[in-house]
This record gives sequence, C-alpha cells and structure tokens, in this order.
Amino acid sequence: MEPIKYEFNTMPKSEDQYLEIMARERVREARHFHMSFPQYSITPLACLNALAQRLGVGGIYVKDESKRFGLNAFKVLGGSFAMARYIAEEMGKDITEMTYDYLTSEQFRKDFGQATFFTATDGNHGRGVAWAANRLGQKAVVHMPKGSSQARFENIKREGAEVTIEDVNYDECVRMAAAEADATEHGVIVQDTAWEGYEKIPSWIMQGYGTLASEASDQLREVGVNRPTHVFVQAGVGSLAGAIVGYFTNLYPDNPPKFLIAEAESAACLYRGALAGTGQPKIVTGNLETIMAGLACGEPNTIGWDILRNHADAFCACPNWVAAKGIRILATPLPNRGDPTVISGESGAVTMGVLANVMTDNTYEELREKLELNRYSQVLLISTEGNTDPEKFLKIVWDGEYASI
Repeated sequence: MEPIKYEFNTMPKSEDQYLEIMARERVREARHFHMSFPQYSITPLACLNALAQRLGVGGIYVKDESKRFGLNAFKVLGGSFAMARYIAEEMGKDITEMTYDYLTSEQFRKDFGQATFFTATDGNHGRGVAWAANRLGQKAVVHMPKGSSQARFENIKREGAEVTIEDVNYDECVRMAAAEADATEHGVIVQDTAWEGYEKIPSWIMQGYGTLASEASDQLREVGVNRPTHVFVQAGVGSLAGAIVGYFTNLYPDNPPKFLIAEAESAACLYRGALAGTGQPKIVTGNLETIMAGLACGEPNTIGWDILRNHADAFCACPNWVAAKGIRILATPLPNRGDPTVISGESGAVTMGVLANVMTDNTYEELREKLELNRYSQVLLISTEGNTDPEKFLKIVWDGEYASI
C-alpha cells in the first residue's frame, strides 16, 4: 500500500497581498447574497464525538456540503457569487443590490439581458454554474475532461447547460473554455483557478466559498468550540483551500488554527510546490487520473497558492485508498455511539482518511507531533460533496474498492 506523502511548509513568505480577499467583511457580502436564495439553508456540521475519542482527539467536526442547495456539493457557492459580482460590475451596481428576487425578475432581464458563462469542471463546479445560470435566465457552456462521470454529465445537462466531455485533461478544458468565452459576445469564463490577468473572478469565487467557512465558525461556537485548533482541507487548484485558510486566518489573526492541505497524489501541484520549497508554484501535467475527480487539477490557482504558502502548515499527497477509507469511515459511524452518518464522495472524504491514518499509524508520527494533534485538538473537516457518482460510491462502500490493506 502506497503511503501518504507529506511535506511541512518551509517556504519563504510573500507579501501576503491576497489574504485580504477573504476578509470577514468580504465574506459577509457573499453570505448575505446566498441568504437571499429561497433554496438557502445552513448545511449541517456533524459532530463525531465517538470517532474523536477512538482516534484520540478532542473533537471532529465535519461540514456536510452534500446538503447545499440540493446540488450535493459546495461549488455553487463560488460560481453563483462570482456571476452576481460580474453582473453587478457590468451594470454599475453594488453587490448588495444583486438579490435572488432581483436577478430572477423581468426587470433584471430588461436591465441586463443575457450573458453566456463558460466553465470547465469535473462535475460539481459546472453543475453549480449551470444551476445558477438556469435560475437567473443566463446561458452556460460547460466542458468536462476525459474520464468524467456520466452521472455528473447528466446532472449538468439537466440544468439546461450546453455540456461536453472532451478528450483532454481538466487544465486543457479550462483553456478551451477561456478561448470560447473570449470569442463570444457577452461571454465570460467563470473558473476557480487564477492566472496572470485572470484574478478578479477567481477571487469572487473564493469569497463565495467563504459562506461555508462563516457558517462553520458559527456552528462550532454553538457547540462550545470557540476556535478550531486544526483545519484539514482538500485542494485541487487550491481555491477552496485558499479560501478556508484565508478566512480562518483573518478570523483568528493572533492564533490561527494549524492547516493541513490534502491533494490527490496524481495531481498534487501544491504538495510539489511545498516540496520544492522556493515559494514558486509547480504544475503537474498528464492524465491526472484519480478517483478524486474534483481534485484532478494540475495547475494551481495563483491567489490560493499565495495564501497557502504563507499560512498552511503541511501538504499531503494522497493515493486513492485514503479517500476510499474516508468514505467508509464517514458512511459507517461507530454503532450505538451517537455519531451521525455523513455521505461523502471521493473528493469530500480524503481529509477524513488523512486524519484517521495520521492518528492511528505511526508511519505519520512526525506529522502528528509537529501539528500537535492530540486529545485536546478540535479538528474541522469539510465534506465538499456527497455521492455525486453513486455507482462509484457503492463500489467503495459495498465492494471495498481501493482497500487500505
């Protein structure tokens, strides 16, 4: 069994110019926008007390994004807010005027008309963009990389988007979507990866992700945890990771949690950057094959990377069995001990797999000790998706696919 690879953050700090993107007031704007949707509700925070006791930590709290807007994943938070910010800027209006009621009104159609939003996705982000475009009377064009799940394809298609599965990897799909947006009148790319010259929309997407972090911090306080000591978060391009790390660093500037970033081994661009140690981002090329489809991204978001190089504590590159183990742990709580079941997909459960192994396998004793993971630790995890590929979920849970022995 291939082990989890890990690297501590010894990179030189930058000027940290992007941390302010996730300032509390920016996130409040995003959350206010999302709260205007009739579909909005705060997603659950699962308190896994029995599991925490078994693993030897003070508490494990899992933010369950499978309940987000009925879409089985968190991604809609970023895409919808970025679309609203784009529309507000185009119209010369403030984001506070971009409520769901206005954006779905006939008056809005008269005032703004219609744009076409292009994106690349493994499924969750594209579904969120397609869903938001459909609700707001806009157009969406979605490109998916080779090997994408048919179930995820169909979910996007049902939202009325033009969707294709291309014979290239995710990063090439991003370039395809960007080129088509440039060639389309009133076309815009809504992508959560940033590059030179394309930073505004990715920063808005990250602020949209801040809604779940804001909810989680409120929910932790409600259960008596004033501050998580550790936050484990998964990363593809690093937008979610940068958003979560940025939000909690701003929230607790004098005593931030310790942050561990988990990636799919085949696409671990952030881990590779930490391994190099220079502070410069690294790119992973090739097919990027992994069951963690939402993390199969080889080119980092430059904004997220900058936040992570300054504030993350450790980076992990995870084989497929780590995510599969996390799925099984969350799906089968300890019997008669009161922990809730969390249905999590491959990308959603990898941090659970990391935590379980770090706490029980002395192969990772150094990681456990340097991060000061112990019986006093209060650990926040984010299950970013539910079983968005139901057949794969059943193969892992029922058939033991990608066993960890």
